[in-house]
Amino acid sequence: MLSVIVPSRSDQYLQKTVDSLLDKAKGEVEVIVVLDGIWSQPNDDKRVTVIHQGMQHNSLGMRAGINAGMAIAKGGYVMKIDEHCMLDEGYDVKLIEDCEKHDVVVPRRKRLNPEPWTLVEDGRRDIDYMYLTNPFMRPGDKTNGLRGQEWKQRYEENEDILYDESMSTQGSCYFMRKDHWDKVIKRLEDDKYGPFTSEAQEIGLKTQLSGGRLMTNKKTWYAHWWKGKRGKGYGFSNAQYRVHQKETEEGRLYTINYWLYTNEYKYTFEWLMNKFWPVPTWPEDWKELIKKHA
Repeated sequence: MLSVIVPSRSDQYLQKTVDSLLDKAKGEVEVIVVLDGIWSQPNDDKRVTVIHQGMQHNSLGMRAGINAGMAIAKGGYVMKIDEHCMLDEGYDVKLIEDCEKHDVVVPRRKRLNPEPWTLVEDGRRDIDYMYLTNPFMRPGDKTNGLRGQEWKQRYEENEDILYDESMSTQGSCYFMRKDHWDKVIKRLEDDKYGPFTSEAQEIGLKTQLSGGRLMTNKKTWYAHWWKGKRGKGYGFSNAQYRVHQKETEEGRLYTINYWLYTNEYKYTFEWLMNKFWPVPTWPEDWKELIKKHA
């Protein structure tokens, strides 16, 4: 069975997301909706479980919501997805088919226009690959971070590879065996990163530097809200950033300092860079750059 965790701060498109998860699945699936700071009730389908984390004044944050959902997940496979996404037909069996023991898998990402609930077809290619940006591009800028960025150069090189490694991901959807979550991810560390910053980096780097793989599965897809400004949910609108500025900056700084300098995993960040080199935004002397900012 697949257990899908949907952390939610807004029910605007939550029901459509839940319906898509249920309707497009070909195998056994349960959907665990974790409401954080809101009160809503998705349909009474027996496959849906709802966790209420509290109302607006005592919101616990996205990481805590994902942890709560993972703690009760019954499936041998687990997936986290945002509250405003559409799924491909049979996404569950397609993801399960190729997933190896310590893979974290991200479906091909399309763009969703949520009001008509249709795919955005504007000539841009789907998103398959991302890289980790150089956090020292703008010295002293705490908002820059070690971010995931679309890696356009890899499309042509790896176009015919349907199940392929990627350096990073966006974080809006990821899939893995439950055993990998329990033994490698364990929990999202909100005490270190804050309630929502650098989720994708934590998932990806814990996996890769412990010997696992971050994979793109081009055989299936999900579509993530693209059109318009997302003023609700866990996104980073200007207003939300001002409210959470201190914890966001601290989380991004922790991401840089831990993964570049102090991580205790099997492999180092240098190993990851060498594996994917050359990486956009990073200079030839990137090793010296890291030392300089230690």
